[in-house]
Amino acid sequence: MNRYMFVNLEYGSQSVRLFRQNANALADYLVLQNRKNTLTARKREVINLVVSQVNECAYCLIAHTVAGGLQGFTTEEILLIRKANIDFDTRLGTLAKFVKATAINSGLPDAALVDYFLAADYSEAHLIDMILVKEIKRSVITCTALSFFL
Repeated sequence: MNRYMFVNLEYGSQSVRLFRQNANALADYLVLQNRKNTLTARKREVINLVVSQVNECAYCLIAHTVAGGLQGFTTEEILLIRKANIDFDTRLGTLAKFVKATAINSGLPDAALVDYFLAADYSEAHLIDMILVKEIKRSVITCTALSFFL
């Protein structure tokens, strides 16, 4: 394992270390992360890749690039997903654009963006699940960053 990979794996483990400082945090995170929802594993991985890219979390990008490959995405597709510039699947492209816009804009979509998302044959239930998956990922990134100060 090269030094870059080791440093970034160590970085990611910091969020787990921080979660262990609270008796319920790690268990709560795992319940939320693994809860039943309307999104397929591939769609959840698109969300994780886009949020990791927007937040420039090196560890998250490594972990979710591997996970994306396990979901059947090619290296080229993963790079497009990270940029929210998907041209190989219209619905995934809509999802990625929505996630990126809300991740950049503090989670606040405009009405046109919501209409765009729903017009791509996503439901309000999908919208809620997308927000939950996105915010769970953002909370892990924040905890990882905070762990270096504590």
